[in-house]
Amino acid sequence: MDALTVLASAAFGSTAYLTTLSAVKWLNQQDSRMKVAGLVVVGMVLCATVGMIASASQSVVIGFIVGGGTTPPVHRWILQRPRPVASS
Repeated sequence: MDALTVLASAAFGSTAYLTTLSAVKWLNQQDSRMKVAGLVVVGMVLCATVGMIASASQSVVIGFIVGGGTTPPVHRWILQRPRPVASS
């Protein structure tokens, strides 16, 4: 297993998660017909992406799963941190 491939795939998994999250949040603000069509397209793209990753090497699959699995709790933690107040 190549460690660099795992790290690169983890970054890709994290990017895929954050992109999907942003797309779904944006689609939730749209009207019903566009929301349904958009969610179908997002689902098809995710299925195609996971299918391509599944056909790759084992280290790519492990990295993608690690990146996609660790991003949600880290993202929640970042959003919950108190932000410092800028002083003038």
